[in-house]
Amino acid sequence: MRKVLNNEEWEKEFVKNGYVRIPFISEKEVAELKDLFFSTLPESGGQISSEETGVKDSHFISYDFTFIDKNPEYKRKVFKIISEYFQPHMERVLADFRPIIANYIRKKSETGEVPLHENWAFADEKKCTTVSIWCPLVDSTVENGTLQVVPGSQKRFGQFRGPMVPWELDGIKKEIIEKHLVPLETKAGDCVILDDSIVHYSAVNRTEGLRLAIQLICVPKEFPSIHYHLDMQNNSKEIQVLEVQDDFYMEFNPWKKPEGVKVIKKIPFENKTITEQEFVSRLKAPGFDHEESGLLAKIKRVFA
Repeated sequence: MRKVLNNEEWEKEFVKNGYVRIPFISEKEVAELKDLFFSTLPESGGQISSEETGVKDSHFISYDFTFIDKNPEYKRKVFKIISEYFQPHMERVLADFRPIIANYIRKKSETGEVPLHENWAFADEKKCTTVSIWCPLVDSTVENGTLQVVPGSQKRFGQFRGPMVPWELDGIKKEIIEKHLVPLETKAGDCVILDDSIVHYSAVNRTEGLRLAIQLICVPKEFPSIHYHLDMQNNSKEIQVLEVQDDFYMEFNPWKKPEGVKVIKKIPFENKTITEQEFVSRLKAPGFDHEESGLLAKIKRVFA
């Protein structure tokens, strides 16, 4: 598997746990990025509401991400700001990655829960790993809703993840939140680099202050970006694999079928959920990117 981080010790920790927490940007850059958030905010078109998703019976959107803003030009501006500030640090830390999505993540007091989830799959994860750089611009604590993860859960669940693809952990979210999460309290300017397939969550901000953070999603430079789409109304048993350009993420509504995008593959899909016992068992098993030995692979093909 292609390496992710330039530092060998960080790489070992990342491979084991699915994340690594490291120093990232300076105090000066933290202050400037906070100022730029507030100075550009008047250009925001407002986030897509649950009524505007186009999905019947969609749930209330409790989080505030740039990515679901209704103004593509505002999203492009935020992407340019964040990617330019982060670029020299990315080059120092990551092994030849490019950014595709940038978010300011804003949690006002008593709001901002991000439900338990894995990020979408942005490339073929049997061949590579995509990452999110999560960098708080204020000290992030349990009280103000810091990032929480299930260590070692990367590449073990939901291989074909997209906004309309049902998740096999949907039936046990409560149990995972109550029993299996580790909070990652992080100083402003430090960052958590996490595998996009790790199971993670963040709670409501229970403080009076604003909790502001940045997320930059990155893919290996040599890999095309893909998007998994499931059309529940027309064919709920087949996932379409779409090859997309990076600008695709600036324009589309995550809850609606993308238009004018090339379908490069179709994957059979069966909507199943797993139990908490199965969840715990699979945490100890090899991930879906694990390359089986030649003999075992041949045996499986014979008896498949």
